[in-house]
Amino acid sequence: PGMHVNKGQVIAVMQDQQYIQLQQDYLTAMARIGYLENEFKRQKELSQSQASSDKLFQLSEVDYRSQRVLITALEAKLDLVGISTDKISETNILKSINILSPISGYVSKVNVNIGKYVSSTEVLFELINPTDVHLNLKVFEKSLDKLFIGQHLVTYTNNYPDKKYPCEIILIGKEISTEGNTEVHCHFEVYDKSLVPGTYMNAEIEVKNKKTISLPADAVVRFEGKQYIYQSLEGNKFEMIEVAVGESENGFTEIILPASSSLGSANFVTKGAYSLLMTMKNKAE
Repeated sequence: PGMHVNKGQVIAVMQDQQYIQLQQDYLTAMARIGYLENEFKRQKELSQSQASSDKLFQLSEVDYRSQRVLITALEAKLDLVGISTDKISETNILKSINILSPISGYVSKVNVNIGKYVSSTEVLFELINPTDVHLNLKVFEKSLDKLFIGQHLVTYTNNYPDKKYPCEIILIGKEISTEGNTEVHCHFEVYDKSLVPGTYMNAEIEVKNKKTISLPADAVVRFEGKQYIYQSLEGNKFEMIEVAVGESENGFTEIILPASSSLGSANFVTKGAYSLLMTMKNKAE
């Protein structure tokens, strides 16, 4: 694991009696096709001259065409396991085949060792192409309507949250899992080799935005079921103002003011709002 391999490089050698049997079947079929072809041509001439029955001609045609189908199928099987028909003959049958790397990249897992018997369904190796690593996000259902193909985002790891990697959405899943999310695949604009596949990452997705009045979350206090902020007045005085709040993100909360309000240009308390609330309550008591 960790070894670099090139596309087409031999990464394993397989040996099995089935490979020998497959070559034997092919060479035997090739040896028989000549006889069947000549027999087909002979029966065709006899049939045309009425020297033989049509039944014999049809049987010879079926045998000849069936043999051609058999040879084509065996050639496809040999090609599937990587055996070239040009390299085998009556005196040369290969005892082993080579498993070639389908991509250039790195070995991430090795599930076999020398001498192990493997079935056709077993995974021998897992390879990773570092130039085509994708970001796979889990996005909840409520946020899916905000996403679209080509949308930009930044992603970061838990260990280095300040190091951002720009990405672009290339595929959005069409099925919601039992956990209420779906997979969103993204492509790194510039892939950093320090990112190891399987790393847990977070993402900030750029959605349609609007300008709004906002204050730090610490500036908003909740009192008796309502939301309040403090306006800073002259003489070290403060006025408690009831407001409605909207979205909250990255430590800021949207403040919704009436359209006729003139508070948009006022000064507000951004720290210690809860302390002011406690002070006012104590004075009231």
